Amino acid sequence: MKLRCRHWAALIAVLALFLSGCSDNYVLMSPKGPVGENIRNTILLTTGAMLLVVIPTMIMTVVFARKYRHGVDDDKIVYHPDWDHSSKIEWFAWGIPILIIAVLATATYITTHSMDPRQPLSDEKPMKIQVVALNWKWLFIYPEEQIAVVNEVAFPVNKPVEFLITSDSTMNSFFIPQLGSQLYAMSGMENRLNLMADEVGEYRGISSNYSGYGFAGMKFKALAMPEGEYEAWLNKVRAEGTPLTDSGYEQLAEDSRNNPVTYYNDVNPLLFKNIIDKYVGVEDGYTSHHSD
Repeated sequence: MKLRCRHWAALIAVLALFLSGCSDNYVLMSPKGPVGENIRNTILLTTGAMLLVVIPTMIMTVVFARKYRHGVDDDKIVYHPDWDHSSKIEWFAWGIPILIIAVLATATYITTHSMDPRQPLSDEKPMKIQVVALNWKWLFIYPEEQIAVVNEVAFPVNKPVEFLITSDSTMNSFFIPQLGSQLYAMSGMENRLNLMADEVGEYRGISSNYSGYGFAGMKFKALAMPEGEYEAWLNKVRAEGTPLTDSGYEQLAEDSRNNPVTYYNDVNPLLFKNIIDKYVGVEDGYTSHHSD
């Protein structure tokens, strides 16, 4: 008995150790926006549906193994060497999985359409932020403000934001886990992702697609601020930033690791378009690099 208690205590201790390690990184279960909440609810729904099969199966495995074990002394258990069919088991074995698949298919169809990343989140006009993935840093361009920031992005809380995403290097994946969906950043293409934060805070942003040597440092801060603080942040970037010239951008686009937050002002509002245009015509063996 003492030995069994020790086994259970050791198992609980190991589980507690693993779960304590997840506490700071369990951000998907703590969303701060409508898209993140939809994703969290979908994860819980699919996990719950899966457990409808997993938990009874695990319980029956133990119960059957114990009840029908060799040498059991139970007069109620009858040995049927020629048994080959049970309608009751067939109904459970086929009926429950079919029901679960039907529920998951319906939920997947609905959520796939409701969480289309291009779909606006409200009737309010979203603000636009252009995102460029570089090796190995994120460049955020505010074309209307003519500013840009490396590895930091800010926006007002409860304000819908439309991120226009591309890459001037290898393929990456733009992801702010607590706000919602991840979307790929690919050179020569523009992806659109609508997100909104409904709580003031600093959220972790990452690239969720491995892109090489400096991938581990390709992170950024997403700041959801009250309107007044956001205006102050814009003024800070304008005041502390340096002009981002064409030659300055070429230097910025060079490979580098663990880049600090850097502010730029006097940014060409067509910079994002020019980055995408660099790769137009690649399929024909022609790029703007070759035309220079």
